Amino acid sequence: MNPTITDWRGKRVWLVGASSGIGAAIAHELAGRGAQLALSARRLDKLAGLGIADALLLPCDATDLASLTEARRAVLEVWGGVDLVVYLAGDYVPMRADDFDLALAEHVLAVNFNGAMRLAATVLPDLKAGGGIAFVASVAGYRGLPKALCYGPGKAALIHFAEVLHLDLHPKGIGVWVINPGFVATPLTAKNDFQMPALLTPEQAAIAAVEGFESGSFEIHFPKRFTRLMKLFAVLPYRWYFPLIRRFTGG
Repeated sequence: MNPTITDWRGKRVWLVGASSGIGAAIAHELAGRGAQLALSARRLDKLAGLGIADALLLPCDATDLASLTEARRAVLEVWGGVDLVVYLAGDYVPMRADDFDLALAEHVLAVNFNGAMRLAATVLPDLKAGGGIAFVASVAGYRGLPKALCYGPGKAALIHFAEVLHLDLHPKGIGVWVINPGFVATPLTAKNDFQMPALLTPEQAAIAAVEGFESGSFEIHFPKRFTRLMKLFAVLPYRWYFPLIRRFTGG
């Protein structure tokens, strides 16, 4: 369904949201495989702190179209093109109906979904056959989960956006990937007050994500022992799903 990427040597890859967590780990993994990297996040000092030699460091705000446009201009000025763009920027705040904060929810959605759309709008003219664009979403986007009142909907929208974009770009040979991790130990998931099943390190997640591009699949999801269970839950009728997810999560 997508181009396969098995050799990263010389591939021009722009990572947006690369300063910490999965983004930083993927940056290191791709650097080790010989990719040329452009790294973006809001803070230049955190990008520099990754210590990746020869990477283009392009600080920008993923929610700001003008900022993304300037970073894209810098990428093209140096490279003349780009092979793969990956949206990794994300935010997470546990939230339920009894503590619903509209302003905070809108901010989380702006980072997790609106920023991804803005990046896509910025780079669509640059995408070529054999390359494409990837979005890091989450298994939380498969179906409603407790404490995910503002996080889950943004990830669900991102998965849907990637699906539609894939339909449009596949005939042109341009890849669209959605990466759906389970739980990964990052500063964001450290906010959780429950035991996270099948928890991965960022380095494990990075390897799984990068190796996922070898298959040509639309969706890259991991760890399989957890994501397959979530996929099963996602196809259950609501009368079964709601009681089971409450029992499974304690929510």
